[in-house]
Amino acid sequence: MSVFEGDGPPRLTWDMWKRFALGAVLVIALTATAVATAVLLQVHETIEVFQRNSTPIPGIDNELDKVEPGSPQTILVLGSDRRYGDKKAGLPARSDTIIVVRLDPDNKATAIMSIPRDLKVEIPGYGTNKINTAYALGGPKLTVRTVKSLLNIPISHVVNVNFNGFQRAVNRLGCVYVDIDRRYFNDRGGPGGYATIDLKPGYQKLCGQDSLDFVRYRHDDDDFVRAARQQEFLRQAKDQVGLGKVFGDREELLKIFGRYTQTDIARDNDGAILRLIKLAYESSKNPIHEVKFRGQQTSPEYVEISPENLQKTVDEFIDVGLGAALGSRAAADEQQKRRKPKRIKGRKRLAPGLITRKEAGENHVLEITTKQQSLPVYFPKAIVGAGSYHRDSPRLYDIYDRAKHKYRAYRIVLSQGENGQYYGVQGMTWKAPPILDNPTDEVRMRKRTYRRYFDGRRIRLIAWETPKAVYWVSNTLSYKLTNRQMMDIARSLQRVGQ
Repeated sequence: MSVFEGDGPPRLTWDMWKRFALGAVLVIALTATAVATAVLLQVHETIEVFQRNSTPIPGIDNELDKVEPGSPQTILVLGSDRRYGDKKAGLPARSDTIIVVRLDPDNKATAIMSIPRDLKVEIPGYGTNKINTAYALGGPKLTVRTVKSLLNIPISHVVNVNFNGFQRAVNRLGCVYVDIDRRYFNDRGGPGGYATIDLKPGYQKLCGQDSLDFVRYRHDDDDFVRAARQQEFLRQAKDQVGLGKVFGDREELLKIFGRYTQTDIARDNDGAILRLIKLAYESSKNPIHEVKFRGQQTSPEYVEISPENLQKTVDEFIDVGLGAALGSRAAADEQQKRRKPKRIKGRKRLAPGLITRKEAGENHVLEITTKQQSLPVYFPKAIVGAGSYHRDSPRLYDIYDRAKHKYRAYRIVLSQGENGQYYGVQGMTWKAPPILDNPTDEVRMRKRTYRRYFDGRRIRLIAWETPKAVYWVSNTLSYKLTNRQMMDIARSLQRVGQ
């Protein structure tokens, strides 16, 4: 009988170590292979679903530019539409929405830019006209050619979206909470046969038709406001729809995508589609940077842009332009962890353009103040002098989170003075709405801690919290309020009678 010396376990010899190590490597390799195989099978199945349901764009391949694997890609997104009057007259569809998206993970942001549909351009082979006329004349193919000629940049892919698919995709993703800046209303009474719409102001969940109405509305504002509204919807949707949701429901979403879109990659090989999926995934982790198109409405018919402003716009789109701004959200979050909220001393004078209107503010919110007690109502003592309170303000309403818990909310709407530009004050007992996720930084003003949310150099939203509720000031869709104005309006918020 063999006897071991001591009470410990036997020592492993070198041969035993080699066999153990080899076994461990085999286990790891087999496990990794199984996981990788499962992932590849899921990706392959995903591609099959996409190819089975998608529709190619005829004759588009020769208009697009091929790029090296892993390189940045620019995608042209077209939203096709026909007005009621156009259908009645038998006129072809026009590109109601023209958006270019640049996927470039190295830039730490995804650039998105809306091109005004009334932009005056040279349409190859047809002369001068509005850019959306290119779609009516030659569909996606001529639109790609026109956009490439205008921007002088490569276009890698094109997606032509039917708006019915847009609303079905929004519903499938569980709808989107959106900060509605003012009331949007039309009962088909206006010229051109505009669609019926009735959206009330305030932070709320938008589903199918309402989400489509919000991004398409064009009754009494211009192309620039409409583009800003579309980009705002896309930004808020991206922040709320996680990759897990998209991946988990990918088959049904791809069926919707295929049924209601045309795309150049519908018949591409697996490798090409995989490269685009990888690029989109890497880019999805970065914030969206909205590039403003530097054109001007020169007449009721046309938007125009100078060569200098066009070059500045293109340069910002390619380079994203965040270097001079606050940096990426990750850097801002890291900065926030390292230091306490910055203290900002009060100024005796209001920011230029603001005036004090305490009595008008009290009178404006008096009715909703007396209607309920669960939500303390704050109003701005300082407002933009060139604007006024909107006729559909204030609005008192209920809002539900995704778990269907009910909260009280109110919205004050004010005009900034320019066409289509409205800012607002929001209050609600729901203290964790998605819009308040991931602040850029925090500051202390007059014994309150404010969370600030930037887009580039501009504050788009500034919020603060009480034991009962949260409150925020929203900038206009085009960020017309300066940072000083936003901060002064926020610190001027007070309750009736104080």
